Amino acid sequence: MLRFFKKVVSEMKKVSWPTFNELVRKTLIVIVVVGILMLFSYVVDLGITAGIRHFSK
Repeated sequence: MLRFFKKVVSEMKKVSWPTFNELVRKTLIVIVVVGILMLFSYVVDLGITAGIRHFSK
């Protein structure tokens, strides 16, 4: 078990970690893209709901 954790630590030292600025920039990109997808899904849902209500009369 100790050998496993030593290997984990060894591999984690090889990881290229992002800088704080890269982290903030990429996080903001993800938040914006998720917001756009939420807005798109909401508009599509409104359209489908309106269509169902229109044709169910």
